[in-house]
Amino acid sequence: MGSRNTTNFITRLSALCLRKTKMQHRHQSNRRPTVPLGSRILTDPSKVFEHNMWDHMQWSQEEEENAKKKATENSLVKVQSEDQDKYEREASKYWNEFYKTHKNNFFKDRNWLFLEFPEILPEKRREEFKTEEISLEHTKINNDNGFSLKNGMFEEGEKYWEKNYGSGSTAVQGYVCNKNQVKALTANPQGKKCGEELGKVESFPGCDATYRILEVGCGAGNSVFPILKVLCNTPGTFLYCCDFASGAVELVKSHSSYNSAWCSAFVHDVCDDALPYPFPDEILDVILLVFVLSTIHPDRMQGVVNRLAKLLKPGGMLLFRDYGRYDTAQLRFKEGHCLSENFYVRGDGTRVYFFTKDEVWNMFTLAGLTEVQNLVDRRLQVNRKKKVKMQRVWIQSKFQKPLQSLHNPEESTKRHPCK
Repeated sequence: MGSRNTTNFITRLSALCLRKTKMQHRHQSNRRPTVPLGSRILTDPSKVFEHNMWDHMQWSQEEEENAKKKATENSLVKVQSEDQDKYEREASKYWNEFYKTHKNNFFKDRNWLFLEFPEILPEKRREEFKTEEISLEHTKINNDNGFSLKNGMFEEGEKYWEKNYGSGSTAVQGYVCNKNQVKALTANPQGKKCGEELGKVESFPGCDATYRILEVGCGAGNSVFPILKVLCNTPGTFLYCCDFASGAVELVKSHSSYNSAWCSAFVHDVCDDALPYPFPDEILDVILLVFVLSTIHPDRMQGVVNRLAKLLKPGGMLLFRDYGRYDTAQLRFKEGHCLSENFYVRGDGTRVYFFTKDEVWNMFTLAGLTEVQNLVDRRLQVNRKKKVKMQRVWIQSKFQKPLQSLHNPEESTKRHPCK
């Protein structure tokens, strides 16, 4: 009996060590985590149309050369300089028109975020989330992107709210207020002293939170609401989200699931260095930058990344996913849509850049961040009905702000009392 118990113990210990080793490998730059980036491998080409997507595709030299050739051909004729200036100058206008046309019906909700970017959640909640067995029905937002504020997933958040702020408290523009303060503020919302009154209540939206997330380029909320669905059961967290298209921000704020107790949506142009954020520097635990940097002119990207890096607290993480070089979307552009090398304008006036892994690494390291993960994600997407195959390429990265001691902690505390 003793021998059997010893054998069982050794078996369990070996399994534990193996799992630990795999977890360590997951964050090495040259290795690809099996689960987050998919595990459906095409081993039999005759079965290619049995699924919509195949993971971890390897390109042959011939495929790589053909892709380069197509990109070279569609880049020969450049957009005229006066039109290029117009697309840059009126970028927000084109995105506003996009959201006016499509509302929140164009992009799907990113329910995959927690698989690929578990760092979105605080470490304790991350571990809990791993162990929860949630069915597909519970991981998806309803088709109308709505869920009731009174259903089960908000109960824990509401209990936390009442415990810390009282049942009579609420939030106005992300600030915690009691009933009398709300009455005073809402009675004269455009008054000169409105901002001053809010400032007296709290220093900034989400000041009381212990874990803060910013999504840059939130669009219609396809990341916001899957994240909020989890954050509502994670007391002490707060989500900021911004977009330079005011129409997109309005879609987020008018959504039935938006609640300023957990989220603050605001209009912001990340290319404008002089434009302040509604919170101080070095308070963010996570910045989510998903399919956003590619919409910005290449000459302005480094400045954007530099500014975002200042918002992260030491140890904070920037999570990035965007289009990769020679993705099908790049190869499908016709002549006359190329703005500059690997930078194109779509028919609706919105723009897109296609990155390499090295370019991403250079940008984020120049901003003082350290690589945690930097991968090329190649997949084969198929249209089973039309029997069409598309080679998709994305870049997925995680960069961290190094831990460091503050030069003058007392000054920082005075400047940010709620930090």
